[in-house]
Amino acid sequence: MRVIAGSAKGVRLAKVPAGTRPLSDMAREGLFGSLADLVDGARCLDLYAGTGAGGIEALSRGAAGATFVDRAASAVAAIRENLRLTGFEPVGTVVRSPVERWLSRSVAAQDRFDLVLCDPPYDLDGAALGRVLGALGAGWLAPEGWTVVVTRGHRSSAAAVPVHWAVRRQLRYGDSLLTQYREEPWA
Repeated sequence: MRVIAGSAKGVRLAKVPAGTRPLSDMAREGLFGSLADLVDGARCLDLYAGTGAGGIEALSRGAAGATFVDRAASAVAAIRENLRLTGFEPVGTVVRSPVERWLSRSVAAQDRFDLVLCDPPYDLDGAALGRVLGALGAGWLAPEGWTVVVTRGHRSSAAAVPVHWAVRRQLRYGDSLLTQYREEPWA
């Protein structure tokens, strides 16, 4: 795995920890190509971060900062090593916690994100993922202009999303289906 583009382009990332299913280089390249200028200056949240490759790609392409959340000690160690390898340690925050627990805490105004990458295990059921997305929608997103990207196996169960989230784009790479959501304000 490597960083695809931006200031850290070409940097090889640390070995993928056992039990982690990283998003392929091709899928990350397609995703970030489709996000284009939405990344520059964004505050990024990488949930179920694994190696942190998604959030690190965002940082390389100009995101202002990234918070990485994963419950596995091996994933947290890989993310820290990847931040060191890319020089993004000053703008990356790594949290070891189950995603659901981390999202259940109180949200401060400075904790709101413009770009959320959510790449849960494919076997996470749709109801559990729906609760995570509901928690995100209950104050973790910037007041306007946010994007949430959810990666699922193309055969995984669908998740319930907040009613004001609209699908803006879907991309499929192998078994991975990436769905981009943005707010759909009501008239």
